[in-house]
Amino acid sequence: MYRIIQTDSYKRRFRRFIRQHPDLLPRYRKTILILARDPFHPSLRLHALRGRLKGLHSVSLNMNYRITLELEIDGQLIKLVNIGTHEEVYR
Repeated sequence: MYRIIQTDSYKRRFRRFIRQHPDLLPRYRKTILILARDPFHPSLRLHALRGRLKGLHSVSLNMNYRITLELEIDGQLIKLVNIGTHEEVYR
């Protein structure tokens, strides 16, 4: 299992996100569970980001929403960085 860490800024963004989209909470929980077990699971569509977000990865919550994260394979650590729409997290 990977260890999931939420930054303080992520926690604030997450609270705002869930207030706006309470219907996505079950999907979010399922995504985090899959991420902790196997970040390379095909349903997450994990991919490395480029450009100014180089060093981060992204997983899909659904077709409209993403979670960006730092993935440390050696330490089996995942640090959640941002959550939101495609445009919000890739800005």
